[in-house]
Amino acid sequence: MPGIASNRATPPLYQRHPQPRPRSEVKRACIVEAATQQFAKNGYDAVRIGDIAAVLGIAKGSIFQHFRSKDGLFFEVYKQAVRSFPKYLDAPAEVRAAGFFSVLRYWLVCTEHLLQDDWIPYRISLLGNYGTDLALKREINRFLMAEDPYGTVSFVRFGLERHELRKDMDTEMIVSIVDWMMERFQDALLTAELDPGLFRRQGETAEKKEARIQQFLAVLQRAIGAAAGSPGRRARHQRRR
Repeated sequence: MPGIASNRATPPLYQRHPQPRPRSEVKRACIVEAATQQFAKNGYDAVRIGDIAAVLGIAKGSIFQHFRSKDGLFFEVYKQAVRSFPKYLDAPAEVRAAGFFSVLRYWLVCTEHLLQDDWIPYRISLLGNYGTDLALKREINRFLMAEDPYGTVSFVRFGLERHELRKDMDTEMIVSIVDWMMERFQDALLTAELDPGLFRRQGETAEKKEARIQQFLAVLQRAIGAAAGSPGRRARHQRRR
């Protein structure tokens, strides 16, 4: 009731939607698919719920019954988009065997597939990261921390078990650094074609892009990598000898 404080905290958006009934799952999926296309093509601000309803030939109220708001609909679209991306440890076995930073390099080199094969989910992820308001961005951050869709926690543990990462740094801090820096750097490599002007550099040659990847990995390794004289690195060096 108005004026009476609730004893329960309002759950975040990604925990607030009731589970769809089986008979409505197909319709819900159709709404999400149509919304994905509209958001990817036109951006978040330009899309109206009425436009999506018109594409599907349904009433706007039907969409609101499923998602309650435009934010709620975009949030579902965003979750499905990022869940479609591979996790860090989905890299080939030979790449994983080469180590933590080799896996990072593999995914940076492979970022071109985001434009060639996955441009729609990638465009949605860009909108979530840069094209939404603070309230929705807060919900996105909660979801990313709760679900860890890229498997960053397991990946960092992988690096720690291989003695490639610093043991004197909080694990959650390393996870945050990897998530934030990799996301921003991948965006900087790719968005010249999808969103010109979002980042400073554009239209680089393949050689220049490779050099930037090497520089980025060197900086990241100095920040979170195990010291050159650590026991783990000495042991690996001796095995190679």
